[in-house]
Amino acid sequence: MQQIINFVIRNKTFLLFLLLFIISLGLTIQSHSYHKSKFINSANFLTGGIYERASSISDYFDLDDQNEVLVEENRRLRSQIFNSGDSIISTNTSIDSVTFNGRYKIQSAKIINNNYASTKNYLTINKGEKDAIKEDLGVITSKGIVGIIDNTSQGYARILSILNTKSRINAQLKSSSHIGSLKWDGKSPATTVQLTDISKFAPVKEGDTIITGGQSTIFPKGIPIGSIDSFVLDISGDTYTIQVKLFNDMTNLSNVYVIENLDSEEIKLLENPIDE
Repeated sequence: MQQIINFVIRNKTFLLFLLLFIISLGLTIQSHSYHKSKFINSANFLTGGIYERASSISDYFDLDDQNEVLVEENRRLRSQIFNSGDSIISTNTSIDSVTFNGRYKIQSAKIINNNYASTKNYLTINKGEKDAIKEDLGVITSKGIVGIIDNTSQGYARILSILNTKSRINAQLKSSSHIGSLKWDGKSPATTVQLTDISKFAPVKEGDTIITGGQSTIFPKGIPIGSIDSFVLDISGDTYTIQVKLFNDMTNLSNVYVIENLDSEEIKLLENPIDE
């Protein structure tokens, strides 16, 4: 305390000047609207900058929680879309209006392992049998298809990637009803798959969109897959082989959606009746 008093006594002239300066500055700002507005704007700028940085730091640490909320919201929206009569699916290039027939259950999941460097590629998600995940369920992202569930355990499930030479998915041209088989030759990069058995009479053009064909119980019709990069007629001259550039970046996947067609068993029983 004595040191504080001694400091004040030693610097009384400077401290008096500082006090009078602050008082005069305050009176000037208070009595002149121009100076007052400038002072308020400067104060707002400084405090706003501090608050913005503090908010940015807080938002950064809250990203995981925000991402979970967004994934859940997307799951609910996609469930409504797939179960509506007139549906809208967003791709990275346009918005498609398509119709989904049947009832679909959508679950969100996370990729915990992703292989894309071999000819037999698989992915693993953090949900399994205890979450009602089973074989032959389709898996997609917000951009397009990923693959089909081919094996499950209690807590996890394995996805047969579209980048697997065993994969076969029903697909079609968005611009027409021409259907083909989507597969991967094991030689093309992770960005490209092949659509085969498309009739030579199909209106094939580079840049056109390829979507799921809907002629299976796994994927609804109209889910985006990719765009036509190039195409050639087969040796027979009757069908095209089309190189499809995927909308999904298969090397960078995190959140996915698992689709279950609740009518699949009924459809399979109808199409493959048990012999009496």
